[in-house]
This record gives sequence, C-alpha cells and structure tokens, in this order.
Amino acid sequence: MAATTRERMIGTAARLLQHRGYHGMSLNDVLAEANAPRGSLYFHFPGGKDQLVAEATRESLEAGTEALRTSLADAPRPGAGVRAFLEQAAQWMEGSGFGFGCPVAPLILDDANADAQIGGLCSEAFERWTGLIRDALVDAGVQQARAETLAMMVVATEEGTFLLARAYRDAAPIRAAARELEALLDQALPGRPDR
Repeated sequence: MAATTRERMIGTAARLLQHRGYHGMSLNDVLAEANAPRGSLYFHFPGGKDQLVAEATRESLEAGTEALRTSLADAPRPGAGVRAFLEQAAQWMEGSGFGFGCPVAPLILDDANADAQIGGLCSEAFERWTGLIRDALVDAGVQQARAETLAMMVVATEEGTFLLARAYRDAAPIRAAARELEALLDQALPGRPDR
C-alpha cells in the first residue's frame, strides 16, 4: 500500500532531522522531498514544524526502541543483545551513507528541546533505552544499581560511537564498541569469571 501524504512527510522529516538537525530541516525541503502540496503541511500538522518534528521523532523513537527490544529479547544474554543491536545500527549507518544516528541527538544539540513536547520526547528516549537494557541485566541477575549504571554507560557509548562513525564515515567504532560492551556486560553477570 502506498504511503499517505502525511506518512511521507513524517518519514521525510525523520530522515532530514537525522541528517541536518532541527534548524537545518526546512519545511520546504520536507514538502519537496515528500512530494506534498504546500497546503498539506498545516492540514496534517496544524502545530507547524514543532508538531511535525515531534511526530517524526516519535516514529523514529518507536522504531529504534523496538529494534533494541527485539535484539535484547532474541539474545541469550544482555551483552549479546546490545552487540546485535549495534551491529544492526552499523549496517544502518553504512546504508544511510553515514547519515543515520540517534533520533533525538540532533534535537538536543540544536536546543530544539526547549519545546516542551520535543524536550519530553528526548528525555523519554533515553529513559526507555536505558530501562530496556537495565531490565535485561536485572533479569539476568545483575543488581539493580549496577544494572542502571551499566545501562546508562551502554546508551552513552552508543551515542558516542554514532557520532564517531559519522565523523569518520566508517562504522568501525560502532562495531568495536559492540564487542567491548558485550564483554563488559558478560563480566557483570553472576557467576561469570573476570576476563
């Protein structure tokens, strides 16, 4: 089934936000690339750019969260799940011509989270991703406080490697971090010897 005008606009906005950030994404570019008539913008998004950005971010956030959730659920250990997610992210990075990245990082860097709705999405994203990893670690027997710290470190490392990969135009930092994070998380599991 063909995407609706609204869906095309959201998808285009999500991609442009990752490539250009909030301030670099113009509504004219969204309309042109989505092949949408000018009047459709305020018909579908009466709140203008902030509403479009919020909806595009929400969609990207859902996709990223589901990918992480699936990677963790399908893996035998949390570390293997984090590695699988990052291996997938490395492929997305390469496939996007090194434009892929965190859906909320450009908004934070552009200070677009001054808008309450967008700011809420940014903090929600990190809470959800950290929570998924923390819960997987706790389910594997890691103490809650340690799991929380490790999960925060995993998310921070992911964010940093996305930036490095874009800067170097090489996904090697993502893959290197994936291996190291897997080893670190495996060491945190009860009954695992230090390596």
